[in-house]
Amino acid sequence: MRPPLFVQFVLGILGGIGADPDQLAHMKRTADRLFGDDYRFSVLGAGRHQLPLASMGAAMGGNVRVGLEDNLFLDRGVLAPSNAAQVGRIRQVLDGLGLEIATPAEAREMLALKGADRVAF
Repeated sequence: MRPPLFVQFVLGILGGIGADPDQLAHMKRTADRLFGDDYRFSVLGAGRHQLPLASMGAAMGGNVRVGLEDNLFLDRGVLAPSNAAQVGRIRQVLDGLGLEIATPAEAREMLALKGADRVAF
């Protein structure tokens, strides 16, 4: 593997690490110790923990992951109509915190994805 490594912190999954700010801070400290500056990270908070932990992860310098596969709701009792709605919600939060949002092209570059113009489907 060539740096930078991409680390996904997954919190709140049954049998996994708890969805708790202290646990996220521990995961970040551990990755800092193991990888130094040679990694990027994102945070996945399952279910109702998605927005708070994604926000915390972004404030810690990480990237976020949101979507219906991790959380079906926008608010308590309000089903998210789409992944786009969840992306819009986290964007509002990150904009409010004054954090920089990656463009789609920047996100593709970070994840080494080809992009729609370079696939055959």
